[in-house]
Amino acid sequence: MTIGAYRGEILSVGHDPRDDADAVRYEADGVLVVEDGIVVARGRFAAMADRLGGVPVERLAGLIVPGFVDAHVHYPQMDRIASHGEQLLDWLDRHIFPAEQAFADRAHADAVAAAFLAELLRHGTTSALVFATVHATSVDALFEAALARRMRIVSGKVMMDRGPPGLADTAASGRAETEALIAQWRGRGRLGYAVTPRFALTSSDDQLASAGAVLAAHPDVLLHTHLAENLRECAAVAARFPDAADYLDVYDRFGLVGARSVFAHGVHLSDRACARLADSDAGVAICPTSNLFLGSGVFDFGQADAHRMRIGLGTDVGAGTSFSMLHTAGVAYQAALARGAPLDPFRALHLATAGSAALLRIANRVGALAPGQEADFVVLDDQATPLLARRTAGATLAERLFALQILGDDRAIRQTYVMGQCAWDRDAAAR
Repeated sequence: MTIGAYRGEILSVGHDPRDDADAVRYEADGVLVVEDGIVVARGRFAAMADRLGGVPVERLAGLIVPGFVDAHVHYPQMDRIASHGEQLLDWLDRHIFPAEQAFADRAHADAVAAAFLAELLRHGTTSALVFATVHATSVDALFEAALARRMRIVSGKVMMDRGPPGLADTAASGRAETEALIAQWRGRGRLGYAVTPRFALTSSDDQLASAGAVLAAHPDVLLHTHLAENLRECAAVAARFPDAADYLDVYDRFGLVGARSVFAHGVHLSDRACARLADSDAGVAICPTSNLFLGSGVFDFGQADAHRMRIGLGTDVGAGTSFSMLHTAGVAYQAALARGAPLDPFRALHLATAGSAALLRIANRVGALAPGQEADFVVLDDQATPLLARRTAGATLAERLFALQILGDDRAIRQTYVMGQCAWDRDAAAR
């Protein structure tokens, strides 16, 4: 048994402030007690000091928040981040599909998986829902690398029997490989599996039906796909499925809409689809940097809140322009404001932590630094750049947090802890 304590300024937002006025928990001088990677106590240091006994206490300089949870990101696309000139469908054809073909090579997948997870930790992200490629080896590479780092990663083999040459499975092989991967990786470390049809246009009806069958057969797996991202995409889906009420209804017809479903984007949703998402308890991972970069539009927070939809936050690298959940939260604020719904900084932190964890069905494990949860946390430095230091001097907690979201990036991540152990240290890396 290993036990230790971390003292410092601690902030978490375990519930959506939209629904819970007491969602923000803050200790200006707090302490986390961690035993074998699990938070066993949290509170004000003054109130807990006498109970710590001989437990070693490490003082952390900065704002301690839960490790970030990225609700939608593509690890095979990281080397195509900042690819110029196209909206979604052409961008996939020109930049992404050629890059993903390389993941048939396990050595390539291993190298990218290692670099990808290093970027996550450097940016303070400790859990993520990750797209792989159509190749089973791409999942093996990511999961093995995540096991070695003790990270909480959910992923799955992409199912796309209507993909381009060299990047397509079949309905039968997609299901067989998915079942084999679930059997191989279920219950190992902190890993989770997601049934992953790429999107409605890249799977046949038979494959969408088989994805629904696998999802129904395994109550511990998620459904992870894309929804209503781009207007041209939406038009193509409507043309292929003329009898469907809307894009979401396509997935619904194949048993893919439910409490374990995570849909990326949701930029162009009908009110009917929003109501169905809320009724089914499915969730949407908002990806603001990606939506702006590809010219897809901006998510409608007001519409989502009117329907009480569950939402989280994703970087969507490589269409997304940064691994930083701080930066992503800042762009989410701008996107929300464009539609008349300014995003409170505490709610933005919730979406980047416990809110995304709830989409991934891991909110009992991570996201709030509550006793019983895994000790994944990040130490933020609001003095990381001269401008940040100037803006946060004498500021309130809300002002400091907002400044970190607007001006912060990987430089503001002083340390990242996974299961109570330091997995990234900015100052040590600089030496």
